Amino acid sequence: MTIRVLVAEDQAAVRAGLVLILRSAPDIEVVGEAEDGEAAVRLARALRPDVVLMDVQMPRLDGVSATRQVVAEGLADVLVLTTFDLDEYVFGALRAGAAGFLLKHTEARDLLEAVRTVARGEGMIAPAVTRRLIAEFAGTTPARTADPAVLEALTRREREVLGCLAEGLSNAGIAVRLSMAEATVKTHVSRLLGKLELRSRVQAAVLAQELGL
Repeated sequence: MTIRVLVAEDQAAVRAGLVLILRSAPDIEVVGEAEDGEAAVRLARALRPDVVLMDVQMPRLDGVSATRQVVAEGLADVLVLTTFDLDEYVFGALRAGAAGFLLKHTEARDLLEAVRTVARGEGMIAPAVTRRLIAEFAGTTPARTADPAVLEALTRREREVLGCLAEGLSNAGIAVRLSMAEATVKTHVSRLLGKLELRSRVQAAVLAQELGL
């Protein structure tokens, strides 16, 4: 099955490089390119890609706002491009519902695998990065109160799955850890996201970290 990708990046040279890498994979098709956030949202509506590769710092409409619109309208999963260390927008992008983020200067094979992972419905975020995000932006981003009471809506199994998400485990990894079928894991993830009113498993991982799971 071909993964349809929209690339949103304002720097022409960087965008061209990303497109070149993506087109090298037989299972990935670049269906469009956007040079700003407004174009990204407009093209996502018109093309309905599987994944939007979204730079966070773009003119006209920043990547966080564009991500929020794309996710809210259910147009595609969003994989955010960031420099991370100095990028204060990352946390906002995750809160907006991004399926994960990727360093701009990542290796080609990691870029391709990240796109495939997000297309499968699995977030791209490592546990160490989750903790670092929370710690790094605690002083600059208004903290959302993580009330342990939210867990009361979850079944015991759903809480276990949430804990695995906090560790950055994939559906396959969770299936092995909890000795269940991968399809069952997907069902549990979908249900807990609905109960917690979250848009992505990455948001669930951040919440789980905040709750100390």
